[in-house]
Amino acid sequence: MGRDAVTSTDVARRAAVSQSAVSRVFTPGASVSAAMREKVMQAAVELGYRPNVLARSLITRRSRIIGVVVAYLDNQYYPVALEMLCNVLQQRGYHILVFMASQTHGDLDHVLQEILDYQVDGIVMASVSMSSDLAAQCDAAGVPVVLFNRTQDDERLCAVTSDNFAGGRDVAWFLVAAGHQRIAYIAGWEGASTNRDREAGFMQGLKEAGVGLFDRSVGDYDFEGARRAARELFQRPAEWRPDAVFVANDHMAVAVMDTLRHELGLKVPDDVSVIGYDDVPQAAWPSFDLTTVRQPTDEMVAATVRILLDRIERGVNTPQRVALQGPLIARGSARKPEV
Repeated sequence: MGRDAVTSTDVARRAAVSQSAVSRVFTPGASVSAAMREKVMQAAVELGYRPNVLARSLITRRSRIIGVVVAYLDNQYYPVALEMLCNVLQQRGYHILVFMASQTHGDLDHVLQEILDYQVDGIVMASVSMSSDLAAQCDAAGVPVVLFNRTQDDERLCAVTSDNFAGGRDVAWFLVAAGHQRIAYIAGWEGASTNRDREAGFMQGLKEAGVGLFDRSVGDYDFEGARRAARELFQRPAEWRPDAVFVANDHMAVAVMDTLRHELGLKVPDDVSVIGYDDVPQAAWPSFDLTTVRQPTDEMVAATVRILLDRIERGVNTPQRVALQGPLIARGSARKPEV
């Protein structure tokens, strides 16, 4: 029998079960006994049967596809987060389609229309923010949205982040406790909630410790932007440059460390302490040994999936905001406080 001609009826006949039993076996999350699953799967393998997922989606009105929108993947944090998100959703019977979009309104508008054309069951926005207009379009289409590693002031939107404010404050306390007085900050993209909240927490921590911000520059969450910011802050005589810098994410912190060491001839942490945010895998490499705030990515992904599937499968419409605190990981790029 040809592969294209095999139907669920043929499988049911071969396995000596009902057609509804075959349907349950191939429906993610459906209740079916282990013995029944084994019998049906054996018959399916023998016949070369695979269910037509697209046809089923037309019947159930569920594609079991989640659209994920990201602005860039050069930041090492997002490939790690996307891999976790993909694995968790696959375990729940869903798959992801990744869409790239810049932060500009026109580009996001176009990408959103493309996503909705795929009749996705839900959307995760990672590293990008939505306008109120785009949020309204998703609401009108009945497609739930969860912001990942971003938040914004729109009561319709669910959001999952690390506790960026608390992380920034912890960095300030750590640097002051280590004896630093000329403390600088290199900001990310200033339109992002991550930068806003990390900087606000950092400034609050400095204030509580009785220390003012020595200097500030902007790297826009960009590798070359961070290198320019480092030159701006550190191409000065020793008494006029910072003795410590908090960089808004690890992607930029790595660029800052390379610039300090290999271009400006400064020693880290002897001349300047450097702290990042995210704890990407490269942060633990011996060549960087970066002190950083760890994002609890596994917990963030779990919360994102829970909120999204609550909305898709249970019709939960109450917006949820989750902020999960992560620890400061002390490594060798920053002077440590004396115990």
